[in-house]
Amino acid sequence: RALSTTNPVATFKTSMGTFKAEIFEDQMPITSANFIDLAETGFRRASLPPCDSLVHAAVRLPQFKGPKEPNGGTGGPEAGSKFQSGDKTIVREGGTIPDEFEAKISNMPGTLSMANTGRPNSGGSQFFINTAPNKYLDFFDPSTPSKHPVFGKVIEGMETVSAIESVPTAYDNPIEPVKMIKITIETSE
Repeated sequence: RALSTTNPVATFKTSMGTFKAEIFEDQMPITSANFIDLAETGFRRASLPPCDSLVHAAVRLPQFKGPKEPNGGTGGPEAGSKFQSGDKTIVREGGTIPDEFEAKISNMPGTLSMANTGRPNSGGSQFFINTAPNKYLDFFDPSTPSKHPVFGKVIEGMETVSAIESVPTAYDNPIEPVKMIKITIETSE
């Protein structure tokens, strides 16, 4: 997939370095708009320890997860909160967003994917970055019940992502937490 000149680019500043990802607003407008809204409104900065670790539990799996929600990863944004996706206002019913199973983009290395509980319409504010082929997470793979839509791809700093994935852990948690300091969004407008 070639880099679009119209899609937003997210810059992730972490305690281990910076990386950038194209956000596929052209193919995944609802999921992308949710991510951008949360980044721009500072949702992540409301977290309290121990939920300030960028990497948790799945650090040894071929992916790493994005920031947990302020309530420890068991929910997302405030129920009833709203954001804009194009000319539509989307309401986060129960703090989650509607599933967006449109663009068939595979969970391949470097892609950003929406985490969910496995139930329909349960994505909120947690995402992960694939660091190995994870086709079994594709919503369009009939051999698996997993449904994790891809909404972006790392375009710069994949070495930072790899370094984050490789941090030493104890009991599936980083010995020294990797902090998400800030996410900024650049648009072509």
